[in-house]
Amino acid sequence: MQLSLNPWVTSPAESIEEETLDVYVPPAAVISAPLKGMVEPDTADRLASRTMSSSAALWVVGSHGGAGESRTADLLDGARPTGHRWPVLQDASKPRVLLVCRADMRGLTAAQNALTQWASGATPSVELLGLAVLADAPGKTPKALRDFTAIVGGGAPRLWTLPWVEAWRHGASTTPPTAGEYQRFITDLASLTTETNPSTNH
Repeated sequence: MQLSLNPWVTSPAESIEEETLDVYVPPAAVISAPLKGMVEPDTADRLASRTMSSSAALWVVGSHGGAGESRTADLLDGARPTGHRWPVLQDASKPRVLLVCRADMRGLTAAQNALTQWASGATPSVELLGLAVLADAPGKTPKALRDFTAIVGGGAPRLWTLPWVEAWRHGASTTPPTAGEYQRFITDLASLTTETNPSTNH
């Protein structure tokens, strides 16, 4: 299967033929660090920073209100939400960060702005692990939003797309969802946050 070109690092003309695909395929290229020459978003579109008084293996940053920041942090051992802000640690070490958003146009646009802010170097120094996109409604995500998710996710080191969890609508359960996507997501983050990092506080 041919991988789609990453629109963050290729010209639009090069990826036109990929628009005919009706299935989501991960971007071929990966952005793992800020990019030289990337223009930062307007001030109104940036996430603020916040100095954290505690430590965590992972900081979960919601790109907008209702992103699922706290829900996601509850699923991951050692994770803490940041209140929709980039974390700054008191000891000046480099925090590991997961960005999250909802899979609607507002959420994806907010995530795109946050990733642009990071890619431009306009955020505090963080180790961005990737973007988690949480479904905003039951059922299949419309193709236009799936396509936009692929575009936005191309600007992150990794992309996880996570399905709707009906139980969260009815209660405060923190039991990990049984869907395979969530199991893989939790396993991936556990592995990433236990990798050796001399700047992580423990």
